[in-house]
Amino acid sequence: MSIEARFQIDRGDFCLDVDVRFPGRGVSAVFGPSGSGKTTLLRAMAGLEKAAGSYLKVGDQVWQDETCFIAPHRRAVGYVFQEPSLFEHLDVRRNIAYGRKRVAPEARKVSLEHVIDLLGLGRLLARYPRQLSGGEQQRVAIARALATSPAVLLMDEPLASLDEARKDEILPYFESLHRELDIPMLYVSHSKDEVMRLGDHMVLLDKGRVLATGGVAEVFSSMDLPLAHAPDARSVIEGVVVAQDEEFGLSYVEFSGGRFAVANNGLVADESLVLGSTVRLLVRASDISVTLERASNTSVMNVFAATVAELAREGAAHVTVSLSVGAVAMIARITRKSATVLGLEPGMRVFVQIKSVALLR
Repeated sequence: MSIEARFQIDRGDFCLDVDVRFPGRGVSAVFGPSGSGKTTLLRAMAGLEKAAGSYLKVGDQVWQDETCFIAPHRRAVGYVFQEPSLFEHLDVRRNIAYGRKRVAPEARKVSLEHVIDLLGLGRLLARYPRQLSGGEQQRVAIARALATSPAVLLMDEPLASLDEARKDEILPYFESLHRELDIPMLYVSHSKDEVMRLGDHMVLLDKGRVLATGGVAEVFSSMDLPLAHAPDARSVIEGVVVAQDEEFGLSYVEFSGGRFAVANNGLVADESLVLGSTVRLLVRASDISVTLERASNTSVMNVFAATVAELAREGAAHVTVSLSVGAVAMIARITRKSATVLGLEPGMRVFVQIKSVALLR
């Protein structure tokens, strides 16, 4: 299954013009700056924005083309907005079950019990929205969307209204949905950290156009795209936890370029870094230094052999360096003087020292 979408929506001062295909499983992150068309794209897929010449096919079913248009209330879509918009007069259980009545029994693929369990709502079922925190309300909104057994789940910046503590509370539940449910999710966000943590596939939008599609790591590290040249450029690396050092509180994550040492920070106990688990690591471009020889007598534990793939000047003082570390692309930001002194050029064999690495999941 896949999702094919073509939309041309002209509002005069803004035009959405996209032709894109989303995978039929996993999380597709729709990313871009404010005003790039992210929400308009989701609203069009939900049938809330109608324009001539548009086309949407979900799996084998055409939802709209030049001859047909399935009304929004008849589309098998779960839509989660920035604000939960719960019914204040209904308790949690009835909020979740509200939309289920319009789904025929034979079409109900997701049980209420499963949704409630996945989102950790069992102890909250008798409460009313006013008795919930912001994170709890958003989890109820997601459960309500899932209870309709949608063919696709559309999530429009669902964490935008939450503070950092509430975001940290709810993100693990999103990861549970990713693991447990075979429902494709389109996740709109302007947060790089959210996209890198949750996304499998990525669509990069700007000014109503698709700049790029592909894997999250690939899009963030492409020198042809603006993300690699941003002041806060970063790389995402996926690996497997292969060993742990209880004495020093470290876990070792293996990827194609070697083995990272990652501080546990108590995460082993909550199963974030258990042996055999697949995790994602974030490395900021400013945390990578480049050397011509492997350094010794250094406090930096993560040192890898690499090949310079490309260099790009960033203003008067800095250079972005694209590096191949095994099969992984990493982005480093160093001074132009350092690049000149080292004589860096494409094809050179070097070593990268990574001063800090963060666990995404």
